[in-house]
Amino acid sequence: MQPSKTLSIDAMGGDDAPRIVIDGVAEFLAARPSMSVLLHGNETLLRPMMAGRADLQSRATIVHAEGKITSDMKPSQALRRGKGSSMWNAVEAVKDGRAGACVSAGNTGALMAISMLVLRKMDGVHRPAMTAVWPTLRGRTAVLDVGANVEADAQQLVTFAIMGEAFARATLGLPRPSVGLLNIGSEEMKGHEEVREAHELLRASAIDIDYRGFVEGDDISAGVVDVVVTDGFTGNVALKTGEGVARMLASHMREAFTESLMSKAGAVLAMNGLKRLKSLMDPSNVNGGVLLGLGGISVKSHGSADARGFARACEMAADLAASDFQGEIAANLARIGTGGVAAE
Repeated sequence: MQPSKTLSIDAMGGDDAPRIVIDGVAEFLAARPSMSVLLHGNETLLRPMMAGRADLQSRATIVHAEGKITSDMKPSQALRRGKGSSMWNAVEAVKDGRAGACVSAGNTGALMAISMLVLRKMDGVHRPAMTAVWPTLRGRTAVLDVGANVEADAQQLVTFAIMGEAFARATLGLPRPSVGLLNIGSEEMKGHEEVREAHELLRASAIDIDYRGFVEGDDISAGVVDVVVTDGFTGNVALKTGEGVARMLASHMREAFTESLMSKAGAVLAMNGLKRLKSLMDPSNVNGGVLLGLGGISVKSHGSADARGFARACEMAADLAASDFQGEIAANLARIGTGGVAAE
């Protein structure tokens, strides 16, 4: 198996694992005929689920693991007791060069802790950042950090910008993604000191990114820039708020289109448009958070993702494994150096 053509899967992680994971992997393999997977988990449970599935039987290898990381396990417990579990082994396969990326729908904190311990940080990265893909009016936007770091100083925000830009090029198919710093206004005097300092560093830097300055919260969904950079506290609140608004709108729309015969008739007439809107708002179509800044690729699927959603997370991992985004990150980090961002 070629590492860049192989994914390492935590088959036991997620709300409905391993069934949803196996179904998602089957969908992924059907869409990517050149890929193969390592399935880490209990062979007694996994083997029967592969029966009669040609893609799984020919391109999926079970790597038996007795243990698994539970959803209620704290990161510190996962580090102490998780060695040999399906999640730990899935990450370790990336470190050992047996796979190009790992995917897990399991415990987020545990995956972050294990990934950072096993894969280590890239040179020049003080703190890794969790990245999410956000549906917008123009397509999709990468947002980071969305929860790995509660706070971030100016240098860390610059590092996030570098990592997010390379991620967007690898996963969104953008030759030169635009980058913005999330702030409470577009004026240069607004925002806290760390954001203003990061803005000045990015404007004066020699790093090769298309920096557009400050963006506001409503600019995220408008798709004003391709990459939005912020600290993990703000990014996580924004992400959860956006998901909540999407669920609220979907609920109100269902009520509006089913409250009378006339509204039901209107729903039939508007069916094509409603299907497109549902597809745009469906979290399964943008599933997969990536912990950027590590020495390997670790992708977190939503724990409640369905098979289609898990397949999307696998596709993101495969795109990253096939790209040189980590080399691009390293090149721009080298331009920063140890003493700060280099001026042009």
